[in-house]
Amino acid sequence: MSDDIETVKKEVAIANRILAEVGLASGVRASLGHVSMRLPSDPSKFLVKGRGYRMDIISRMRPEEMVTCDLEGNWVDGPPGSTQCHEVKMHSCIYKNRPDVQSVVHVHPKYTVIMSTLQRQLAPIVQEGANLVHHPLPVYPHTKTVTTEREGQEVAKLLANGKAVLLLGHGATTAGASLEESVMTMVLVEHQAEMNYYAYCAAGPEYPRIPHDLIDEMEQLRGLDEPHIEARVKQLGSRRREGNAVYNYLRELVAADM
Repeated sequence: MSDDIETVKKEVAIANRILAEVGLASGVRASLGHVSMRLPSDPSKFLVKGRGYRMDIISRMRPEEMVTCDLEGNWVDGPPGSTQCHEVKMHSCIYKNRPDVQSVVHVHPKYTVIMSTLQRQLAPIVQEGANLVHHPLPVYPHTKTVTTEREGQEVAKLLANGKAVLLLGHGATTAGASLEESVMTMVLVEHQAEMNYYAYCAAGPEYPRIPHDLIDEMEQLRGLDEPHIEARVKQLGSRRREGNAVYNYLRELVAADM
């Protein structure tokens, strides 16, 4: 189990750094946000970026600074003087309600916050991430820090079986079957929010969006089974899949000193 924990600590620290690398936790927001991952060998615990560090900045997180918590949000283990992140209940409640979820991200993305404060639902504006906002994302109607079991459960129930929930004027929380999925979902939600903001500024509150039928067409993922692609796959012997290219690139970028 020791090796398992050490591996998860490193991956969680890297995922936190990625939030800073893509601008989701920089400037005045440099210490705001946290990524967690359920411990594979013990699903009743998870690793998360905590509080109480000498340098409490997301871009500086290191594996040994990750904190272990249980599903009630209790501090189980971590560096001396550390505590859980203030909003640990968002993580613990989602894990309790969703056994399928292996990773949770909370951060304060600029454009997502703006659009939630304007009370504008995110609409699909560009191809990448369109499926995430194909249907309206749930919005937690409070701006305060989520600290109690009741508040954590409210966020978890709004998320339900989805991948993302917005928090009015506060940020967003995403969940996934892996660190890669939860982080990239957050990146794509913010990308859609940025495009929504530009569209709102350019065309007013009734700005156009990608029609539902075109998103349905896009989600069919045509092309990967075309004869010319299949021919090459047969030559290779298998269809190679190595995860999300952007996440892999960012992971390599921020992990250079680990």
